[in-house]
Amino acid sequence: MKIAALVIVSCPACLVTPVLGGEVPAAPVSAAPVLSAAQRDFMQWRFGMFIHFNLGTVADIDWAGGYEDPLLFHPTKLDCGQWADEAKAAGMTYLVLTVKHTEGIALYDSAVTTHDITKFKNFRGGRGDIVREFVDACRSRGLKVGLYYCFPGDFSDEAHHNAPPPGQPNLHGLPPEAIGDYAGFIKKQLAEMLTNYGPIDLLWIDQYINRYTGAQWPEIMAYIRSLQPHCIVLGNNAHSLAESDVLGYEYSWLQELPPGGNTLPAEVCDPIQTGARWFWRQVREPADLQTAEAVVARLRLCNSRNANYLLDIPPDPDGLISGAHLRRLREIGALLRSTGAPPPPAPLPQPPVN
Repeated sequence: MKIAALVIVSCPACLVTPVLGGEVPAAPVSAAPVLSAAQRDFMQWRFGMFIHFNLGTVADIDWAGGYEDPLLFHPTKLDCGQWADEAKAAGMTYLVLTVKHTEGIALYDSAVTTHDITKFKNFRGGRGDIVREFVDACRSRGLKVGLYYCFPGDFSDEAHHNAPPPGQPNLHGLPPEAIGDYAGFIKKQLAEMLTNYGPIDLLWIDQYINRYTGAQWPEIMAYIRSLQPHCIVLGNNAHSLAESDVLGYEYSWLQELPPGGNTLPAEVCDPIQTGARWFWRQVREPADLQTAEAVVARLRLCNSRNANYLLDIPPDPDGLISGAHLRRLREIGALLRSTGAPPPPAPLPQPPVN
């Protein structure tokens, strides 16, 4: 569902140059990176729930383009407390909510656009704030709070089944007000997310490298730090701690996991639905969901490599985790309880002694 760039870093030390006497000097040993307290804490979270919930839930599309009918959004039973309760019962320690996905609609009332939750007139009269309900539900249950924000990209066209209507501009995943200054607009919305809802434990950025704002990522990341210096910033599919606090692995897309013996903070995200489907789809046959055994096995493998496992459990159009999705989540929790705690993490690099 998400698109991101794979960062490939060249390794000069891998180039061997012959020297006199036939001896090759040993490659320099790189010092282990010094991790922040927040990064070290993140490595103990282990298991989390991804919540993909927005216009895509009711428009039957993973990559909504921003012109779908907002009146379709009508979750009459929305209960963020239910999400948090079920996550905690399954052994999860943190949740991540898609505050703004490719449709560009923020799940709160943004001061810098009308392309936000106020468009959902059939949900609390357009006066709701799902982000507030979400963070309150997580905190009241002792769960870490994660917020997701998607940067611009090229995911609105005929190939994605969401091309703009004739005569309308391609929004590239952001509201119309962002046209002409994507990075500036993004910073304004990130400021709202990071100043209106208290301490945020994790800011999950999709498409952090893109042809519209990729060059400004260091500037944006520094701005995030100025607002909440202890918030973990995760760039989806980042393979370098120079670009992200955490190494990211979107397993359903790249089929990659951290290497054995990894000692760096990492996270693997994965949907419970098969076919790389992130927003809710009705389950019609058993193969539409991963088995509990497969999920638990991948969780344990990730944890043994110092990676948290973020499993997407999408709520239904009524705003609840329900039906086969809920039964499978409960099976996962029961299997974890019956088979004992996951393996301990690999040894972490020790901070320097002052």
